[in-house]
Amino acid sequence: MEINDNILSLIEGTPNSIIQGISERMKQRRLELALTQKGLAQRSGIPLPTYRRFERTGEISLRSLIMLGIALGMTTEFSELFATKTYSSIDELLKQTKKRQRGKRNEQN
Repeated sequence: MEINDNILSLIEGTPNSIIQGISERMKQRRLELALTQKGLAQRSGIPLPTYRRFERTGEISLRSLIMLGIALGMTTEFSELFATKTYSSIDELLKQTKKRQRGKRNEQN
């Protein structure tokens, strides 16, 4: 285990917990629709072993994940991912617009 893994394990939403959560929710959706693993793999156009690995480990390509989402009618969730932030007040909006609109350059020492 690397140092980054140790630090991330202290955070509630670690990459592994997020990945496992996504695969669990996908599995639940599949079961709600009474689909087998094979049936969902065929419906989405991804290989069955790819889907099985996803349910077991959470590992999948972004393209395959989107194909599964389309097959399950869950494309809205993808369009909301990294959506533009909404502001709750004019002050919050004004504060944001005054901030620098580009990222900082990573500097190597």
